[in-house]
Parts: sequence; structure tokens; C-alpha cells
Amino acid sequence: MQAEVITIGDELLIGQTVDTNSAWMAKKLNAIGVSIYQITSVSDEKEHILRALKDASERSDLVLITGGLGPTKDDITKQTLCQYFGSHLVMHDDIREKIEAYFASRGLPALEVNKKQAEMPSNATVVPNAKGTAQGMWFDEDDTVYVSMPGVPYEMKCIIEDHLLDMIEKRFDRPHIEHLTVQTAGIGESMLAEMISDWADSLDSEGISLAYLPSPGIVKVRLSASGENKSVVQEKVRRKADEFKSIASEFVFGEGDDQIEDVVGRLLEERNATVSTAESCTGGNIAAKLTSRPGSSKYFQGSIVAYANEVKINQLGVLPSVLEAHGAVSRETVVAMAEGIRSNLNTTFGVATSGIAGPGGGSDEKPVGLIYIAVSGPKGTVTEELRFSSDRSTNILRTVRKALSLLRNEILGLETL
Repeated sequence: MQAEVITIGDELLIGQTVDTNSAWMAKKLNAIGVSIYQITSVSDEKEHILRALKDASERSDLVLITGGLGPTKDDITKQTLCQYFGSHLVMHDDIREKIEAYFASRGLPALEVNKKQAEMPSNATVVPNAKGTAQGMWFDEDDTVYVSMPGVPYEMKCIIEDHLLDMIEKRFDRPHIEHLTVQTAGIGESMLAEMISDWADSLDSEGISLAYLPSPGIVKVRLSASGENKSVVQEKVRRKADEFKSIASEFVFGEGDDQIEDVVGRLLEERNATVSTAESCTGGNIAAKLTSRPGSSKYFQGSIVAYANEVKINQLGVLPSVLEAHGAVSRETVVAMAEGIRSNLNTTFGVATSGIAGPGGGSDEKPVGLIYIAVSGPKGTVTEELRFSSDRSTNILRTVRKALSLLRNEILGLETL
């Protein structure tokens, strides 16, 4: 079964509003075995909408439409749907009464433009909206189902979760679609692909597709398969995912929507371990990630953002001779920072960063994007030298994720003591 999404609104096309609805709908539909073939955004213009509806009908079994159902003149979706289906608007008294009650409960009058939202195309099945005045509309025409919903995210989500998913499941026969995403950190996409090349070649014979989803410092690997037997599909995807995790175990930190900071936090909490950070180029971003998880006070002790050499010396115990001989951006300095913060705050682990995040400040010897990370723990201190680009925000994000990945590995290394 194939579906597509049409989002309506000039605000989407001029960048005033970001379309988050489509991603949310795609995730919900995939969970019930509906594949999204295409997502299209169109203007608040009748001919544009009509053309998009016609094109969608030639490709898909289900067309989800959002936007253009408000009370103002620029909201033309209902009138356009009437033209497309050769129908006309009909007043639904029960919906009009609910709209009047909705405004009365807020001490406001229901204007005529509000009451007109109770008018629906004559061939539409109403899909109730408990969160607003614009109702959803279901059209079943020529073996294609069209569903029009408001573009307000919480109203659209309400309609889908309360009614639409059940309606789709009853209307369509669907195979089971299984997606399983494994998260990795500390390795690039090309290196990961090389590492798992033999394993990846084995997927075709199992009917499993593989996708790499890279972002700064993180590479997600998604396995997908479909079939009539849900348990069979789930078993083979699970088996291949476990094989991948065994091959790339050093870099795998979680599955699905796991965030590396949450994984690290759980590991620290489970082991009654603590951590502190000494950050230069990351400016406190590692500390922010570690404390974003509820209950982080159980394992996070504190942080020092040490930009100035005086702070490195006076607060972290970095020797002036180390700074003079090697500079602030060096392996030697970041080791001293990690060990200093761990000692000063008496934590199981100390994490430190120093580097040239950019876009300026580099030299031939130490270019922009040169970063050092250190993690100090019970087994000693480990370091990483990184060389990134000139984009400051990307460099910081990649450094934060790499530092958390390195910390994760050191926490797990405690088990071998």
C-alpha cells in the first residue's frame, strides 16, 4: 500500500513555517504498514492544489492533505475539494452547535466565518477534531482515499490518533513494515560502510534494505523489511541488527531514538559513577548534554569552562610549563585538564576539550578544526585528536558527541577491571 502527503500553505513555501507534520505522519503510517511515496507542498492556489490532487491519485492509494481549513478567505481547501470531487458544501448542524459551544466556553461569540467551518463537502465523511473547530474529511473515490485535515499540528495529530489510524486499518490490507535503527558514534559513514561491507552484502538475500543516516558525530543505520507475517519480519530484522551490533560494537551506543547523552547517563547511574567536565572549545555544551536528562544530579558533579589559560592553571592545575611548551590546544594540556577536573571534583571520570572551533584563530601548525579530547578515569587517561572543518557549530557538535562516545567506552571499560 502506498500513500503520500500534500501540505497546503504559502507559509511553507516561503520558509515562514517548517513542515513538521509530514515527518510525524510518515512515522505513524509506517508503524501500521503504510509506505509514504511522496511528500508535496503546494501554495494556497486552487489550480496548484487541483493539480497536486490529480497527480497523487495516479500514484497512491491514500492521500493525506493538511492545511487551508481555517475560517479566513485564504483558506480554500474545502471549496477546492468540492470542485475536485464535483460536490457542494452542506451545513452540519451538530458541528455548528459544537463550534458555538466552543466559543461560548471561552466567553466569545461565534462569528459567521467560524460557523461556516461546519460546512462540509456533500460527499465527505467527517473525521472529528476534538482539539479545534476544523473537522477532518474523508473521501473515498475511485479506489483512492483522500483525507483532509487542519495544518495546526496538535489538531492534525488528534484526528490521526483518535480516529484516522483505525479507519485506515479497516479500509486497507497492508503488509507489516519493520524498521530498526541502530545508532553509532565515533566513526564516519564511509569507514562504517567499509567495516560492515560483507555483512551489508548479505542483506539482499534476506529482503532487507539498508540506509545510512549521517549527522555530525552520529551515523544511524536503518534496516527495513516488509511481509505478511509480522513475527517473521521482526525476527529477521532483529537478527541482522544484532549481527551489525556485534561487528561495530565499539561504536554502537543505542537503537531507535536513543540519545547518546541519555545512554551515558544511564550507564553512569547504573554503576554509581560520577563525571565532571573541563571545557574550552565546547563552551559547556558537554555539560549541557549530560544535564539534559532528568536525574542527572546523581552522576554529574560540575563543570569548569576554561577558556583563559589563567583558569586552566588556577582552577584545573594545568602547569604553566605545559602551556608554554605545548600551547592550550594540545594533547598534553587536555590531559591535564581532564585529570585536574576529576581530581578537584572527586569524580569517577573527568572529560576535557580544547581546540580551535573556528572560523578564525587557526595557524599552519594548528589549523581551524583541530580539537583534542581527553577522558580521565580509573584505568588512566585516553585522548583523541580530531580534525574538522571551519564550521564552528558543526565542529562543536561533533566534538561533544565524540567526547560522549569516548566517555561511554571508558565507562564500559570499567567492567574489565
